[in-house]
Amino acid sequence: MRRQAYQFELRPNGEQLRNLRQFAGSCRFVYNKALALNTERYNQKEKHLGYARLCALLPNWKLEHHFLSEVPAQALQQALKNLERAYSNFFQKRAEFPKFKKKGQCESFRVPQGFEVDNGNGRIKLPKMGWMRYRKSQEVLGEAKNVTIRESCGKWFIAVQTEREVETPLHESTSVVGLDWGIVRFYTLSNGEYQEQCQPLKKCLPKLAKLQRRMARRKKFSSNWKKVKASIAKLHHRIANIRKDFLHQSSNDISKNHAVVFVEDLQVKNMSKSSKGAKDQPGRQVAQKSGLNRAILDGSPFELRRQLEYKTESRGGRLYPVPHPVSLGGCCQVSADNRKTQAKFACVQCGLSANADFISTVNIREAGFASLALSFRACGP
Repeated sequence: MRRQAYQFELRPNGEQLRNLRQFAGSCRFVYNKALALNTERYNQKEKHLGYARLCALLPNWKLEHHFLSEVPAQALQQALKNLERAYSNFFQKRAEFPKFKKKGQCESFRVPQGFEVDNGNGRIKLPKMGWMRYRKSQEVLGEAKNVTIRESCGKWFIAVQTEREVETPLHESTSVVGLDWGIVRFYTLSNGEYQEQCQPLKKCLPKLAKLQRRMARRKKFSSNWKKVKASIAKLHHRIANIRKDFLHQSSNDISKNHAVVFVEDLQVKNMSKSSKGAKDQPGRQVAQKSGLNRAILDGSPFELRRQLEYKTESRGGRLYPVPHPVSLGGCCQVSADNRKTQAKFACVQCGLSANADFISTVNIREAGFASLALSFRACGP
């Protein structure tokens, strides 16, 4: 069984656009109301209410707030389910405590059933809204399980999650490579191929700074302030789209041409941690570390790994993360003098000299082979 989502841009008319905003606002209202209720119960030393008990309160809330009756009931229930998932992530220390949602930020709602997808004509039917057109860019394969509608930079998008049975794929290639992500080069492969960084944020920083200065001179919440704010949001949306397109193209090329990919198990959260420090113990070289963090996050190493993982598996390949390997030359001599600069590796023992990222990819590949050999021995008789 393969679960896959298809995303399209919606083309609503005026009435449908108002309904989309009302539905998303009502789901946000229910989410915040339930969160406030659980927070109040916690302050009173009472047990928090779960998903089922919160759903039992929805009929009373609809009597108190009549606009909730105009929204599909299942969309409101899904908002409570999102809150339940947020609490679960907090209790299992995967995320921070749930926060209240703000208007205009991450406006979305989900409909699990009661919808119809007419992919042949590029339209979808939502409960209490009717048929709505979307910009058809591909065919929807499989049985639609749920749809999620969200707003981004003034545009509305719909994601249709499907489920279908597929045969176990067999990758067309037999190539095995190691991959190393870097700041200067986006990635380097052990066969010598590499891709330069795209860095859309770095290229758009001057324009972004200009707009932010213009926004700072405007009176807050005035018409001109809102216009500049919309321009900043539009620029951020463009930066994100450039980065997303670059990541998909890169991951497609790698997953198509290589059956097995070994990657370094990078901890991006620790790599991009601020060095500001505390008031009594201030950090050092904060500005330099801030620029490095911006470059790391602009490159999106974790998103590249996430896309490679599901794309290689869908084509019959595999992606294996390996621990951080030691930089070694052909003679396996470990020395701090082997890499005096960030870009070049030169072994002091055997004289091997090459790009440091390339040496790292070779070490990642060899470490991946060693890790697989140990796992096969553990599973053997």
